[in-house]
Amino acid sequence: MIRTAWALLSRDLKLAARIGGSGMMGLIFFLAIVTLIPFALGPDLNLLSRIGPAILWIAAVLSTLIGLDRLFQADEEDGSLDVLRSAPAPLEVVVIAKVLAHWLTTGLPLALAAPFFGLLVALSPDAMLAMIVTLLVGTPALTFIGAIGAALTASLRRGGLILAILVLPFMIPTLIFGVSAANAAVGGTVPFATPFLILVALSLIAAVVGTVGAAAALRSGE
Repeated sequence: MIRTAWALLSRDLKLAARIGGSGMMGLIFFLAIVTLIPFALGPDLNLLSRIGPAILWIAAVLSTLIGLDRLFQADEEDGSLDVLRSAPAPLEVVVIAKVLAHWLTTGLPLALAAPFFGLLVALSPDAMLAMIVTLLVGTPALTFIGAIGAALTASLRRGGLILAILVLPFMIPTLIFGVSAANAAVGGTVPFATPFLILVALSLIAAVVGTVGAAAALRSGE
């Protein structure tokens, strides 16, 4: 199973590096949102600094959806998914490998780029560090939740909008506690550990539920 998971992970990473796509598009979309909102709010740096973590987290949630509909759809179209269904390795292993590959090419770059985008919303160094930590912990939850929607819409030609409608409500708790943890790190009445540990718990729960749910959805599509 470990060999199968590693082979799938390596394959998806090589394809992402060769073709490009969701990772770069996600960063461009992230930059577009973070750039446009300050223009709409005006030159009030105090306001931007206060709501900066919320802006970055909303941008991260929306950017995570970029390319998520292709997580299983490409394998469905070329027949690879049928081979994976009949393989000895459980579909849960397949889901974990593909979700990890997607996070490494989409979620991880967003977290690492957060400090640079934080300059556009006047974040302090402490807030930038908090954004890196919270996004590193929280974006896996977004990807695993999205994997369920991707598995359900794998057989649909244009399932991106349906996927967003399905999964966005379930991403809201991660968004809430991600913003709360980032704000708590730079002051506030709530200690940083409280929302941060809840965010960690949400990612762990999403990893279990997302893996099992996505695997069940793929089995139902046989």
